[in-house]
Amino acid sequence: MNAISALRLALALIWWMPWLAVAATDFSVAERALFMDNQLAGLRPPLTLHYAFHKTGTLEEPFDDTVSLMLTAQPDGKCCAVRAEFFSGARAVRQPEIESAEGNPAILYFLERDIREMQRLTKGQANYFRKRIRMAVYQGATVRTVNLPYRGKPVAVREISISPYLDDPLRARFEKLANKTYVFLLSDAVPGGLYGIRSRIDGESAASAPLMAEEMLIDGAGRQP
Repeated sequence: MNAISALRLALALIWWMPWLAVAATDFSVAERALFMDNQLAGLRPPLTLHYAFHKTGTLEEPFDDTVSLMLTAQPDGKCCAVRAEFFSGARAVRQPEIESAEGNPAILYFLERDIREMQRLTKGQANYFRKRIRMAVYQGATVRTVNLPYRGKPVAVREISISPYLDDPLRARFEKLANKTYVFLLSDAVPGGLYGIRSRIDGESAASAPLMAEEMLIDGAGRQP
């Protein structure tokens, strides 16, 4: 197995292995929407999905960068094989290529980078953060429909919000970051089905600037004020 194949396999196993024994009917609405729906259905490769990434907050230096997914046809002509360019230059994050993608891999790419950052900031274990996120999606997600701007027009977006660490029994180890929230924005009106993802760690008071706020939005989306 070469390095790229190993990366593909690892990305699948670290997210799916803990749930392989769960009955096929025992998935939440949020879990199906994020990890099981065929968000790439109907796309006609080759094409590239472009996302803008924006980081701000008082904890670390802010930056802006880009994420691109290059989609090509599979051997049978269907969509899609995916290759990613996640950030640029010295900030670039290596992501596995996907030979046969259905769900939009930008969701897991965002989460894997986020988990590595949480590991760096807290010295916690990556698998533990993955477990907290998946359990929050499975049993603690809030789902609602909102209208957001896309290329100058409002579009319907399904907003899925989670707070994986608020009731974490180990939160005392990283209390400063425990209020972290994630908001996933899904829409059939945008190519690839992913309008964007936002995460936020609030400051010490309601009047404080956030410690960290990150968002990845598809080209043409409106940035949150």
